Amino acid sequence: MNVPLSYPFEKKLMLFSGRANPALAEAIADQLSTELSDVRLKTFTSGEIYCRYDESIRGADVFIVQPMCANAETGVNPNDAFVELLLMIDAAVGASARSITAVTPWFGYCRQDKKSDAREPISARMVARTLETVGVNRVLTMDLHAGQLQGFFGVPVDHMTSLMMLADHFSQIEDNIVVVAPDAGRVKLNKQFATRIKAGLAILDKERPRQQEAEITQIIGDVRGKTAIIIDDIIDTAGTLCAAGDAVMAAGANKVLAGASHPVLSGNAIQRLEDSPFERIVVTDSIPLPENAPSKIEVLSCASLLANTIGKIFTNHSVSAVFGGKNHLF
Repeated sequence: MNVPLSYPFEKKLMLFSGRANPALAEAIADQLSTELSDVRLKTFTSGEIYCRYDESIRGADVFIVQPMCANAETGVNPNDAFVELLLMIDAAVGASARSITAVTPWFGYCRQDKKSDAREPISARMVARTLETVGVNRVLTMDLHAGQLQGFFGVPVDHMTSLMMLADHFSQIEDNIVVVAPDAGRVKLNKQFATRIKAGLAILDKERPRQQEAEITQIIGDVRGKTAIIIDDIIDTAGTLCAAGDAVMAAGANKVLAGASHPVLSGNAIQRLEDSPFERIVVTDSIPLPENAPSKIEVLSCASLLANTIGKIFTNHSVSAVFGGKNHLF
C-alpha cells in the first residue's frame, strides 16, 4: 500500500539538561523562550547512572546541556557528568533524534591534550572519540584550554569564548588597567583582551615544579601603580592565580583583579582565593559555584551566549557571526 507523504515537515528543537549544571540549562531555556524537556536521570545505589527521555524525541534537533563538571547539589562528580552525557546521547540516538548536539561549555579532561611524560594517555582525545562513538553530531563548547582539541573531533565543533563578555565587564568598572598573562601560553588571548579594553600588557614567567603547582619567576612589563587584571581560562586549585596575584602586588600594582571562564575550584582553591590579594574575581557560570565560594567571586552568565549559538545552529545560520568571526583565539 502506498502512503502519501503529505505531512509537512517542521524542525523541532528540544533542550535537555543533565545534572551537572541545571541552573545554566534553565537560563539558556529562558533566553530561547522555551522550556527544558523532561528526561529522567538518577544514580542507582551501585553508582551506575540511569537515563530515560519522558517524551518522544523522534525527528527532533536535540541539544543536551551538560558541562563535564561536579555539582555538589545534585551529587555528580566530573566522571558522572561525562558518563551521564554519553548515556543521554546514546538514548537520543536510539530514540531517533534527528540530530544531537552536546552543549558542554566546560570540556572535561581538556588540559590533558598531549603527552607530557612517557606512557600517559591523551585523555582529551579519548573524550572526543567517545562522544563521537556514541553518536553525537555536534559539540558546542567554550574557551577550550588549547586550540588543538578541536582537531580531535571528526564532527563539527563550535568554539565559543567569554573573552568579549569579560573584557566589556572590566572596561566598565576599572581604569588605568594593565592586563597580565599568567604564562606564555595565554599571551595571544590576553593581548586580544588588552586590545579590546585599550590597556597595556604584561607577561608572567611561570614554571611548574610539580603538577598543579606554579612558581612565578619574573614579570615582563610594567604593573607599578596600575590596576592589574589577570585573565586565564581556568581556576582549578588557584595555585597559579594566587601566585600571580602575589607577584603582581609585590611588583607595585595598586590592586589586582582576575577573570576566568571556568571556576573548577578544586582542592584548597576556595581558601586560597579567600586569603589572596584579589579584590574581585570574575567568572562565568559554565560550572556551578559551591555554596562556600568567597564573596569576592562575581559570576557573569554565559547563558545568552550559548542560547544565541544554539539558535544559530538550529536555524542554519553562521555561528561565527556571534563574535564577528573573532572567536578563534589560539
